[in-house]
Amino acid sequence: MKDYTGGCHCGAIRFSFQSDDTAEIWKCNCLICSMSDYDHLFIKHSLFKIITGEKYLKEYVFGTKSAKHFFCKICGIKSFYQPRSHPDAYSINLKCVDSPPEVCKIVNFDGKNFEESIKRI
Repeated sequence: MKDYTGGCHCGAIRFSFQSDDTAEIWKCNCLICSMSDYDHLFIKHSLFKIITGEKYLKEYVFGTKSAKHFFCKICGIKSFYQPRSHPDAYSINLKCVDSPPEVCKIVNFDGKNFEESIKRI
């Protein structure tokens, strides 16, 4: 395991996490993920820590309200969130990691058909 850091565009929110040197990411085709071109890196809650800026997090929920999307109040970037698909992990946007782990596998997830797709994982 290796230590990594990341954050939002303006730097108000900074976080750290532990991950292997290589990681699997998910590409989801749901509307919110495809609009933002989000690269999902799932990290267990116990391996993730907000370093600074928790007061700048703004929560957004929609649909089932089970996913908690966190945006920076200043710059608007969603650098991580609590996904519905992985209740025991955060999804970190790989593009918001300073020096990210190497991607070893990309999983294309059909988020447009979430209920059927989640059954297959």
